[in-house]
Amino acid sequence: MVVAAPTADPVPAPPRRRRLSSAVVVRAVAAVGAGLLLYVSFPPRTLWWLALPAFALLGALVYRRRARAGFGYGFLFGVGFLLPLLTWIGSLVGPVPWVALVLGESLFVGLGGAGMAYVSRLPAAPIWSAAVWVASEAMRGRVPWGGLPWGRVGFGQPDGPLVHLAALGGEPLLSFVTVLVGLALGELVRRAVERQGNRALAVPLIIGVLAFITGPLSALVPTLSGGPGATVTIAAVQGNVPRLGLDFNSQRRAVLDNHVKETEQLASDVAAGKLAKPDLVIWPENSSDIDPLRNPDAAVQIDRAAQAVGVPILVGAVLQNSDGQTTSNSALVWEPGVGVVERADKRRVQPFGEYMPWRSFFRLFSSYVDRAGYFAPGTGPGVVDMAGTKVGVTICWEVAFDDLVESSVENGAQVLAVPSNNATFGFTQMTFQQMAMSQVRSVEHDRTSIIATTSGVSATIDPDGTVTQSTKQFTPAVLVNRTVLRDTVTLATALGAVPEWVLVALGVGAVGATVVIRRQRSVGKDEDG
Repeated sequence: MVVAAPTADPVPAPPRRRRLSSAVVVRAVAAVGAGLLLYVSFPPRTLWWLALPAFALLGALVYRRRARAGFGYGFLFGVGFLLPLLTWIGSLVGPVPWVALVLGESLFVGLGGAGMAYVSRLPAAPIWSAAVWVASEAMRGRVPWGGLPWGRVGFGQPDGPLVHLAALGGEPLLSFVTVLVGLALGELVRRAVERQGNRALAVPLIIGVLAFITGPLSALVPTLSGGPGATVTIAAVQGNVPRLGLDFNSQRRAVLDNHVKETEQLASDVAAGKLAKPDLVIWPENSSDIDPLRNPDAAVQIDRAAQAVGVPILVGAVLQNSDGQTTSNSALVWEPGVGVVERADKRRVQPFGEYMPWRSFFRLFSSYVDRAGYFAPGTGPGVVDMAGTKVGVTICWEVAFDDLVESSVENGAQVLAVPSNNATFGFTQMTFQQMAMSQVRSVEHDRTSIIATTSGVSATIDPDGTVTQSTKQFTPAVLVNRTVLRDTVTLATALGAVPEWVLVALGVGAVGATVVIRRQRSVGKDEDG
């Protein structure tokens, strides 16, 4: 009988999947870290340059990956960026809605990552990838429920040399070039590590350098028409609130009284020669949550302040609409001894705060929906006339929306006013993030911006984006600024949304080109086979 020799146990295959999983974990952590790096580049810090290595790292992570991997790394990048950026939302509504919002918004960043991975095989990939990023921001800023443009890359660059690009193509161009420089940096490092030749290194180097120098050079581009005009003195009143948080809304009369008091103090300082007499005064959003058109006592208080200072006041008021259910978030031009002569209503009301979309549905998950308001969006150009000055009004978060600010300027705004109420968000970074948006808007449209908030930070911003005056948080204060009115038209104002749509088309077109190229190669392989 023949006995077969015993066979040795097969040598176990190397744990390839485990090694791949470890690599994926490392890349996932790096994606979150890159997003965190982008967050650190945003105000109140002035570390604008950190956005460049953030996108250099993201570009390396999605390079030649499948679209689904690019989506995953982009999504994690979004979480690392938006979770700390939007902590002020958590301070208001709690952790669950905050995290849910971040995860939802990160889906758009994930789509951007997928597109960037897809086009990373094309020549001059940083250009197409940066355009894909702008496309993802355009989508995030529009859907759902009007979008959330908070955290667009350009809004983190008010102190950097690229900010001047906003005057040429608005925030989308600023975002595009910032991302492009970062991606070119990453591509340069990757090729250097791979010891590619000088010719290969030259491509990303040239792209990055040329893109970066467009920032300082764009400051030299003249406006298309118009110029500086008359000079007016504008005062911004920060009356402060009794205490921070949502509770202040139950103390509406105290908030109104605070702004009346500070305005009367302004009048006293003017009479004493301590301050220049203003031509107009800006009060914050919600400075009168008591409807002065329906409550004579509030009207008397406001008119008392207006008569004391002797000039019109832009009053942020909550008005009850005729339907008896909805309200309007309005800015009223109050003439001394006359009352309201003009008004501008908030045109883009905030979902989940000022109104609740799908209220009955979301009530199944949280009782917070019953705290959301019933504000109705207004119409109109967002411009009011105050003592002969055309004032563009964007109320609070409206400053984040390109079309609203552009509409005000196109309809004759000579100066931009941003009445805001940030008291709800306490000492969070929200107010500084919002101020950075106003800095970019000032550059974009060559206008002075006046920010008046209930609790700070109130500020005046020159047309070059420089913050010339600012207040501390949760202290009463008044800013008086000598302002040069302008009717200039920048290239960004003239072009409107055109630069954004061109960049979106480039990004989408690059993805489409990649699809065609892949199919052609696949057909070629089949024919060869």
